[in-house]
Formats: sequence, structure tokens, C-alpha cells
Amino acid sequence: MASAVDSHPHRLVTFLRHAFSGSRDRIAGTIYGTILVMAVLAAGADNGTIDAWELDVLMISTIVVLWIAHVYAHAIADSVTSGEPLRRRAVTGIGRRESSIVRAGVLPGLAVFLAVLGVYSESTGVTIALGACMITLGIQGLRYARAARLSVLSTSLFVILNLALGLLIVSLKVWLTG
Repeated sequence: MASAVDSHPHRLVTFLRHAFSGSRDRIAGTIYGTILVMAVLAAGADNGTIDAWELDVLMISTIVVLWIAHVYAHAIADSVTSGEPLRRRAVTGIGRRESSIVRAGVLPGLAVFLAVLGVYSESTGVTIALGACMITLGIQGLRYARAARLSVLSTSLFVILNLALGLLIVSLKVWLTG
């Protein structure tokens, strides 16, 4: 029988896998959340007018508020479609289903928070956070390509397309701060 200590590396691997790739049925939320995080990082990291703490709070609060709006909109839409009133269980289920939007901000938020703690510079924190987002977008491209059984060439093109979207956001950051 495995001890509690033996299961910790497995928990870390599981956490990292879900943080970067989300779950199979929540890929849309992972992509949406990742792009949202990147946009906030790009807009907020402009020439040091906002410190790492403020940037982290801005990023986390933005993603949570938009997650709430997303859950609310889906709940209302489902209620109208079904002709049934809102039910707590249904709203909670939508919240869980769409939680990948918020989870997409965990690793980037941690990267920026480590800059707050002084582990590295604020600029490095933002760079690591954006890098985590790029990895996430690349993984989502691979996941789609595998599910669609794309050829190696089509897979490469789709991953490049996902990364190009991320690079467009990073380029916006450079242009805004440049």
C-alpha cells in the first residue's frame, strides 16, 4: 500500500497536467481563460505603472468576474431554452463545468505572485506567466489535433495557429510597453 508521501508527486503531476491542459471536456474554457489572462498581462504590464501585486489582483479579479458573467449567461440561456426557472444545482453545475476559465489563471497567477514575493523580478514573473500561457495554448492545439486525428502537417499548422494567437497578444504587450 502506498504511503501519503508516495502520492504527493502524483498529485503535483496531476495538478500541473490540469493547470496546463485542463480536462478534455473543458478545452474551450481553458483556451478562453488563457487568452483572457494573456490579454490582462499584456495590458497591465505597461512600463511598470502597475506593480506585480496589482497586476496579479487585476488578473485574478478579471478572470473571476468574467467567469461569473459566463456562468450567469449560460444559466440564463439554459433556463430560457428549457423553459424552466433557474435552479441552484444547474447553476452550480455550469460553474463547475466552466471552472477551467478560472483554472487557466492559476499558473500565470502563481508566476506573478512569486515576483510579488521577490523570488524574481516583476518582468520575469510576467514573462514566465506569458510562457505558461503559450505552453497551455500549444497543448490545446495538440489536444484538438489528436481528437481530430489530423496529419502531422495539419497538427503542426494548428499548433502554430494557436501559438500565433498567443504571440499576437504578446506582441500587443511589447507594442504597448515598447
